[in-house]
Amino acid sequence: MTPSTTTTGDVISSDKVEGTSVYNNAGDKLGSIDDLMIDKRTGQVRYAVMKFGGFLGIDTDRYPIPWNMLKYDTQKDGYMVPLDKTKLEKAPKYQFEDVPAYDTTYGKRINSYYGVTW
Repeated sequence: MTPSTTTTGDVISSDKVEGTSVYNNAGDKLGSIDDLMIDKRTGQVRYAVMKFGGFLGIDTDRYPIPWNMLKYDTQKDGYMVPLDKTKLEKAPKYQFEDVPAYDTTYGKRINSYYGVTW
């Protein structure tokens, strides 16, 4: 096992977060973590980008979800978010090849949709 894939204490390598399943409170699998968006100045994770839909990575939508909305569930071995599929389907999203600029305006749009403040 290499240091980049180990988990110790309360921290986890981003390699282990990417690919982790995301569930809603009803236990439905919504997707999996595709990427983490980290604030360059503070080092804090701002968003977990969840992939959802598509087939074999084609036409798969990516949904940035504020990191503080995700709670790790050891029994599910995945993250829980208080979202239903209907809310998620209407959320800000993009295709892999169309990554938006994660600027203040885009961040406000995401946070506003989910009712989150920083």
